[in-house]
Amino acid sequence: MKNRLNMLALLLCGSLVFYSCDSADNGAARQVRVEEQEEIVQAPAFNADTAYALVEKQVSFGPRVPNTAAHYATGEWIVEKLKEYGAEVKEQKFQMQAYDGTTLNLRNIVASYNPDAANRVLLAAHWDTRPFADKDENEPDTPIAGANDGASGVGVLLEIARTIHEAQQKPDVGVDLIFFDGEDYGQPDNSELPYKEDTWALGSQYWSKNKHIPNYRANYGILLDMVGAENARFAREGHSMQFAREVVNKVWKAGNRIGYSDYFKYVNAPAIIDDHYYVNRLGNIRMIDIIEYNMSAADGDYFGPYHHRHSDNMDVISKNTLKAVGQTVLHVLYNE
Repeated sequence: MKNRLNMLALLLCGSLVFYSCDSADNGAARQVRVEEQEEIVQAPAFNADTAYALVEKQVSFGPRVPNTAAHYATGEWIVEKLKEYGAEVKEQKFQMQAYDGTTLNLRNIVASYNPDAANRVLLAAHWDTRPFADKDENEPDTPIAGANDGASGVGVLLEIARTIHEAQQKPDVGVDLIFFDGEDYGQPDNSELPYKEDTWALGSQYWSKNKHIPNYRANYGILLDMVGAENARFAREGHSMQFAREVVNKVWKAGNRIGYSDYFKYVNAPAIIDDHYYVNRLGNIRMIDIIEYNMSAADGDYFGPYHHRHSDNMDVISKNTLKAVGQTVLHVLYNE
């Protein structure tokens, strides 16, 4: 996930604080109030043990850096699992140039359930990992394991796919899962090369311009990025609020309603460049980002002390966090 923040987002609501100053969002109690007459559909249980194992399996391949054997093997495994889980699977294989001129062999993987349904929800995560630990003092030029930044979102999506496949009751909407490639090969802040725009989120840029189905549409999308760390907190990211405030409210209300208020916080965070930005701007589909936001960061490191460091390994992954995110997303899907 991109390290560079869009600092314009710090001016949200005319101040330098990240807390909401929108009267429409005045207080968590108002956000999570449930009308007595509202019918709630019980979603199937999200299995955190299985999700954890799926994260662990990805990490076992090694860093999933494009153009490596571990990257290729992981892509094959994701496709195999999705087919095992009964999805209709499409692959987009393409090449894009990285910030340093490297030609990257990339692959977006798309899985669909109920493909004939007109009403669709799009879920996404990136499956590649950072090619260097540019925030780490030790071995900054070597790739990271990417347990949280990469594998956690994929693990949650795969467990959602398995759950939908095995559940007797299916969602009333079509569901598409996109595993974006090339998200984390962006230009580091300390690069001596001239700064280049749009070096992050290469897979979502490609898909947004070349959708897997011509004229593909979805009602909205949810991106999962860094959703597995112990005691993670998810704030309302700036571009999500700009492009898809209603979707943010829907998801945060769901998380709070089913008992995960410790995770889904009614706090506004800076806008960032992540896969959802290009899906919104280029793909014209409203998409939000569920992404960890370190609310206590005094040094501006909003994504946690393991972000783009070698400490982003299985030690940081929590089954409780995976459960909170996965169950919330399932609740949203089953209540459409």
